[in-house]
Amino acid sequence: MEKYYIVDGSILPETYDKVIRARQLLECGKVHQVSDAVKVVGISRGTYYKYKGLVFLPEENRTTRKALISLMLEHEQGLLSKVLLLLSDSNASVLTINQNIPIHDLASVVLSFDISHLSGTIDDILDKLSGYQGISNVQLISIE
Repeated sequence: MEKYYIVDGSILPETYDKVIRARQLLECGKVHQVSDAVKVVGISRGTYYKYKGLVFLPEENRTTRKALISLMLEHEQGLLSKVLLLLSDSNASVLTINQNIPIHDLASVVLSFDISHLSGTIDDILDKLSGYQGISNVQLISIE
């Protein structure tokens, strides 16, 4: 599984800071397209897309933290309930559930949940979900 670190920005390439600034420009609405944001900060679109989901600033005044995961569920009764029970047992609070209809007996599911009071780590949750019969392709999409 991936490892996460908090490091002093002075040891990182300037590119990471520019990616964060570009994302902030988009989020606050100062620019409306990625091409405009990357032009303002001086990086390529490829660089932005390569790192946009990998570099973040810790935010001191956050009261909640959120995670977004995707997974594939076999069309089996009670499987989504097992996922929700695992999240509940880990002190995660589910915010949204988006499940597509099963095609070829597989349904894609995207879950967002609050991890502010998580017992354990997000990697623990991903590992447990990956070990369940009927669950595959478990991926962390983002953490805020």
